[in-house]
Amino acid sequence: MEIVYLHHSGFAIIANDVTIVIDYFEDSISESQGIIHEELLNRKNRMYVLSSHFHADHFNRQVLEWKNIKNDITYIFSKDIYKRRKAPKDMAIWLNKGDEYKDEHLRIKAFGSTDIGISFIIELEGKTIFHAGDLNNWHWMEESTEAEWKRDERRFLNEIETLSREYSSIDLALFPIDPRLGKEYIRGGKQFINTIHTSAFIPMHFWNDFASANVFQQYAIDNGIKSPFIKCRGQVFKDLL
Repeated sequence: MEIVYLHHSGFAIIANDVTIVIDYFEDSISESQGIIHEELLNRKNRMYVLSSHFHADHFNRQVLEWKNIKNDITYIFSKDIYKRRKAPKDMAIWLNKGDEYKDEHLRIKAFGSTDIGISFIIELEGKTIFHAGDLNNWHWMEESTEAEWKRDERRFLNEIETLSREYSSIDLALFPIDPRLGKEYIRGGKQFINTIHTSAFIPMHFWNDFASANVFQQYAIDNGIKSPFIKCRGQVFKDLL
């Protein structure tokens, strides 16, 4: 199984029988150029397209046009995308927190977020992959009062505690490491891996600030977690799962 980092929070998972695209914002080179358009849409197997919420950096309506290129696509979206009229009701399977989708290839369960929408656990080929969407400790300590950031932190900790009750360990976490949060920007990632045993970790939601993302990579490695340094859009990870 291969993991491809597209851009921002977007990933492709290439498995034996399926391809999964999560939170597509742009392809691996540009909005319409890269591995999705040049290779994966032509792959002869089922494709699943997941979007965690309607924000433009996590959901691009372009994915709906892929149906004109590839027939065997299943769209699995957070329900807020439909509520915001970003996609027709009959186009997708719609999930709220606690809902799940299951077929002969995979199981997907929706968990909570500390912003809009949901996060995903994907069970595929005996592995568990977590994509956080916008679930993070969005503490903004340098801009908020102590009461405000502690309130937001508790909300985050409650969500990952809920996740840990069902999944005390996961094989791969795709999780926000956003340097805009200031000096404590890796706090949420630390709390996540301290709560849930995580075998491998790839950061996301850092735009093009690879240097800041790799600060967490080193922390993860120091704690025995497989976390190769992320260098560029389109990077392929082949040995994490």
